[in-house]
Amino acid sequence: MSDSAREFLPLNIAVLTASDSRTDADDTSGHLLVERLTTAGHRALDKRIVPDDVYRIRAVVSSWIADPKTDVVITTGGTGVTGRDGTPEAVTPLLDKVLDGFGEMFRMISFDDIGSSTLQSRALAGVANGTYLFVLPGSTSACATAWDRLISSQLDNRTLPCNLPMLIPRLKER
Repeated sequence: MSDSAREFLPLNIAVLTASDSRTDADDTSGHLLVERLTTAGHRALDKRIVPDDVYRIRAVVSSWIADPKTDVVITTGGTGVTGRDGTPEAVTPLLDKVLDGFGEMFRMISFDDIGSSTLQSRALAGVANGTYLFVLPGSTSACATAWDRLISSQLDNRTLPCNLPMLIPRLKER
């Protein structure tokens, strides 16, 4: 449900791709997220690619969390269970609160597309320093599913009965 009388509030969103092999030319998931968020009316504050390294991921995400201009951080990649997949390990220690329902809902929705393989996804969400974080798989399809089915409506301040922007204290100053 949406409150069409309420004016849309654009958010500042940073996107991080964690990958040892992606470049800007072939970062389809990162580009999809930027395209979706800007089409929705939000602002792409920053977009970066870093290697699958817990400390490099954590450093970039930490800098965005510390920046009062950043409302939301979305990461893509590094959520699997093999090799250097470590985005959840990079982000989890930074969180003040985990939004358990996001990962649960994402896996439930993904089950329709990929069946039991969804149990390998460690997608998660939470909040740190008033900044919302979403940790998504690297698959372009998974990013589309997460944005279209979950994130988009929760980042729209017109979504009723509640949404995430209404919980960000600094947005009341805009």
